[in-house]
Amino acid sequence: MAECSEYIRREFPTIDDELYHYVEGILGSSKDDFEDGEEIYEAIGQVLHEVAEKSENEVRQICDKLLGMLKGATHDGDDNIREKRNNGMNKVLNAPVHLGAMAATLDAQVDQIKSIWVTTRDDTMKVDAKKLEKAEAKLQQKQEKRTGHDSINSAKNNISSNQSAESASASQMMSKKDTRMENKGSTNKTQDIRIENFDVAYGDRVLLQGADLTLAFGRRYGFVGRNGLGKTTLLRMISSKQLRIPSHIRVLHVEQEVAGDETSALSSVLESDQERTALLSRETELQAQIEKEGGKNDKIDDELAKIYEAMQHAEVDKAPAKASAILSGLGFSVERQSWPTKSFSGGWRMRLALARALFSRPDLLLLDEPTNMLDIKAILWLEKYLQSWPTTLLVVSHDRNFLDTVPTDILYLKGQKIEAYRGNYEQFEKTKGERERNLQREYEAQQAKRAHVQEFIDRFRYNANRASSVQSKIKMLEKLPELKCVEKETEVILRFPDVVPLSPPILQLNEVSFRYETSPTNEFLFTGVNLTASLQSRICIVGENGAGKTTLLKIITGSLSATRGTVHLHRNLKFGYFSQHHVDQLDMSVCPVELLQNHFPGKPIEEYRRMLGSFGVSGDLALQTINSLSGGQKSRVAFALMCAAMPNFLVLDEPTNHLDIESIEALGKALNTCQAGVILVSHDERLIRLVCTELWVCGQGSVRCIEGGFDEYRKIIEKELEA
Repeated sequence: MAECSEYIRREFPTIDDELYHYVEGILGSSKDDFEDGEEIYEAIGQVLHEVAEKSENEVRQICDKLLGMLKGATHDGDDNIREKRNNGMNKVLNAPVHLGAMAATLDAQVDQIKSIWVTTRDDTMKVDAKKLEKAEAKLQQKQEKRTGHDSINSAKNNISSNQSAESASASQMMSKKDTRMENKGSTNKTQDIRIENFDVAYGDRVLLQGADLTLAFGRRYGFVGRNGLGKTTLLRMISSKQLRIPSHIRVLHVEQEVAGDETSALSSVLESDQERTALLSRETELQAQIEKEGGKNDKIDDELAKIYEAMQHAEVDKAPAKASAILSGLGFSVERQSWPTKSFSGGWRMRLALARALFSRPDLLLLDEPTNMLDIKAILWLEKYLQSWPTTLLVVSHDRNFLDTVPTDILYLKGQKIEAYRGNYEQFEKTKGERERNLQREYEAQQAKRAHVQEFIDRFRYNANRASSVQSKIKMLEKLPELKCVEKETEVILRFPDVVPLSPPILQLNEVSFRYETSPTNEFLFTGVNLTASLQSRICIVGENGAGKTTLLKIITGSLSATRGTVHLHRNLKFGYFSQHHVDQLDMSVCPVELLQNHFPGKPIEEYRRMLGSFGVSGDLALQTINSLSGGQKSRVAFALMCAAMPNFLVLDEPTNHLDIESIEALGKALNTCQAGVILVSHDERLIRLVCTELWVCGQGSVRCIEGGFDEYRKIIEKELEA
C-alpha cells in the first residue's frame, strides 16, 4: 500500500487530504476484491477526475497501475509469509544424512514416500461457504449497480451542458456539478469542508489573514462579527469557489432575488430540484417515443421502469406538497403560490429565492441575513424549519433570538481570524467571556512574573557573585512565550440629539381608514383606526407583510392621506423618517462627510464629523466612499443624515436591517434614552423587548393595541403555526 500511496501523491500532487485518505481507504479495504483495473476505476475514478484535469484514458491507465501494485504487494506479502514459515522449519544438521540408508530403515513407510522433492497435496476442493456467499452477493450488487444507474445517468445527460445555477434561479449561486457522489452519507467523509491558512482582501484592505475555516457536515453555523469585517465577502468567495472546496459539494448562496417571468411561484420552487426535473423530462421523452413507434419496445419499457423506480425513491410525487408547505411557511398563501413570479415585489422574490434553496437542499447552504426579508411569523417558522436542516448551514445573522435558536456552532470573526465555538449565541457569549478573562489573567500573571524577574536582573546585573543567577534569569525571560493583552472590541454608542419637549396632544388617529385607489379589489387595507402617541411613546408595529405596517407609517408622517378619518399632529412636531430603503437611496459615490455637507450646507467640517461620530462613523470611516462601507455602516450614516434635521419624533421602518448585534443593542439603549417619541416597525425580537412598551398589531383589516406586549403576540403566532 505504501507504493500505491506514493504513486497517488505523485500523480495527483494537489489532491485534498480527505480525498487522499478516502482513496487510500478504498484501495486498502478492497484490494483483495479488485479483479481488474475497470473495477478500481469504478470505485475511485470519479474522485480522481475531480482532483485533476486528466483524460479518461489517463485515469484508467493509473487505475491499471494501481491494480498491479496492489496485486504485487499481495504476492510479495504471500512470499514473505512462506519464507518465514520455511525459515521456521529449517534445521541445522550435525552430520551428513544418507537418504538411501534412511529409506532402507523405513521400509514400512516407503509406500507413503514417493519422493522427498515432491510435496503432496489434498486435491479435494476446500471452500469457505460464507466467503463464497459473500463474494456472490458482492458480484450481484456490482451488476445491479452498473445496470441500475444507466437510466438515471441517461436522464441527467439529457440536461443541457450549459445549464448553470444562475439559469435555474437568479437568486442562487451553485457549484457546477450535476451529480452527487454515490456514497455520500455512508463511507465518504469529504462532505466536511476544511479551508486552511487563507487570506481575503477587499481592495487594499485585508479582511482575513492566515485564517482557518472548518464546516462539519450536518452542523449549523452562525457567522457573527462586527459590521465591515468581511462576513458577506467570505460567503461570496465560498459560493463562487474562489476558496478551495471539494468540487462534488453543492453550494448554494441565497443572494439575489428570483427573476420575474410567467412561471408560477410553486413551479419556480419545484424547478430548483434539477434531479427531479431531469427524471420528469426523460419520462416525457420516453412516453413520446412509445406513442411515436406505436408498439411495444422492451428497451424503452425497461428504462421507463427504472425511471419510475428512481422517481419513487426521490419521492417525486410528494414534491409539490413539500414545496407548497415551504411557501406557506414563508407567507405565500395558496392563491399567491399560483401567481407568476413577475407579479411579486423584490422582497417577495427574495422569499421565493429562500424557498427554492430550502426545497433543493444543497450540501452547503449559505444564508446572509435571511430574517431581513421576513415578518415575525415567517421568522418563527424558519427557525423551527432550520432546526432539523439535514446538511451543512452557514448563516450570517444579527438576529439574537435566531442565533439562540438555530445554530449548533458559532463562528466569530475578529482580528482577521475566525474563532469556532460550540453551542448557540448565548453559550458563545459565556464561553468567549470566560476565555478572554482567562487569557487576561494569564497575561497579567506573566507580566507580574516578568517584572519580578527583571527587577532581580537589574538589581544584581553587576554583582559578580550573582552572575550565573542573572544569566539564568535572562535566559528564562527569553524562553517565556510572548502573550498579548486581550483587545476588547470598542463599545458601539449611538446618540440621538436632544429635542425641545412638546405639550400633549402630540399625535392622534381618529377613525382612520385607508385603501389604495389602484387596488384591484377596491378593499380597505384597514378601517376605524383610533390610536394616540406622545414624546414618551415607545411603540412597535407588528404584523404579516402586506398587512399595512409601512402604509400606516406613511399616513402618520403625511406621505399618504387617509381615505377616511383624521390625523391630528402637534404644530411643532417634526418627524425623522427612516425607511427600510433609506440605505439604498444614499449617494454611494461620496463620503459620509460630503453627504451631510450636500444636504445641510454651510456648517464646519467638525460639525459634520460630530454628527457622524454620534452614530459610530468616525476617523477614516467618515472619509471612505459610502459604496465601500458595509450594510451596517451605511445604516449608521443614514441615521446621522436623518438626525441632522433635528427631528423630535422618530418613525423607523425596519431599522435593524444590516446592523450587527452590538449596534442593535446600542440602538435599543439610545432609543430608550432619547427625548423624542418613537414608533418603529421591526421584526427583531431583541430590539422590541429592549425598547417597546406598546404593541400595535396590523392585520385582518384593522390596527389594534394589544395587552401583554410581545409575549402575548408570540403566543398568538405560535397557535397559528400549530394550526
